[in-house]
Amino acid sequence: MPLVLAQAVAVAFVLLLSPLYRGVLERLRARAAFRVGPPILQPYRDLRKWLHKETVRSQSASWLAATAPLVYFLAPITVAILIPVLTAFPLPLAFMGDMLGGGFILSGGGFWLLLAALDAGSPFSALGVSRIRLVGVFTEPLVVLAVFAAAAVGRATIPFVVNVQMGSLLWRWSPAHLLLLVAWFLFVVAETGRIPVDNPTSTQELSLIDPARLFEASGTDLALYEWGGWMKFMVLAIIGVNVIATPWGLAPAVTVAGLGLAILATALKLLIFGVVMILFEVSFAKLRLLRIPEFLAASALVALLAGVAALALG
Repeated sequence: MPLVLAQAVAVAFVLLLSPLYRGVLERLRARAAFRVGPPILQPYRDLRKWLHKETVRSQSASWLAATAPLVYFLAPITVAILIPVLTAFPLPLAFMGDMLGGGFILSGGGFWLLLAALDAGSPFSALGVSRIRLVGVFTEPLVVLAVFAAAAVGRATIPFVVNVQMGSLLWRWSPAHLLLLVAWFLFVVAETGRIPVDNPTSTQELSLIDPARLFEASGTDLALYEWGGWMKFMVLAIIGVNVIATPWGLAPAVTVAGLGLAILATALKLLIFGVVMILFEVSFAKLRLLRIPEFLAASALVALLAGVAALALG
């Protein structure tokens, strides 16, 4: 199988299965709260509904509102090219950027979305953007510390190099590895607006943080935003399970059987990651806004300890 085709399969894995991953997690979270929950395929139905609806934008919106959905949608797809989604070796376009470059791409897509939310002129969107930037003040140092801790382990910022070191006997059960796993998990919680930082299912305008960015979106714009958000969560989870946790299950060669087994292994690891996320969410209540910096500061401290431990062991 050509390497380019393997690259396409990896991108399709993120693109096509991220709504399914969202549906599975929402169903599991509902079950954990002793509710029936929505159907697993509900995200696909939502996408179909939004794509068939008319897109309505604010009269005060500029070209930002028209370009932001596509930019936000393409950002996680680009990052999926740079990370080990299904293969244990780099594919043709993997060296376009490292972990820092992937972070800049995702944050750039999110920043474009914030500009579009402000461009709409809605007071609720502006309120949500201000809260998101408060969270971002702490999540950005957190991810930088986590990347530097991973670089201290792998002596590189290339994901395909870092995950090999993480899976070695020297680092597999080391304190640096475990602390880095915890720090990345807490970063994903904060970056994707999960409990206790935010409630992604909230519909109360005054309590919205992450969903407030989409308050004025509709139709195709809303579909691209939501789909992009699901892919972003999946990409961050893949980095957690395939780069930081272990490269176990990744295909050593580009074959149909190897990619098939890699799809199953990655899906299993993502399911485990999602179950841990659900258990974490149902164990806590949503924090008050002024308590969120304390949570994020503690997460940054964990990442800092991971970096110190990595330097000490290295």
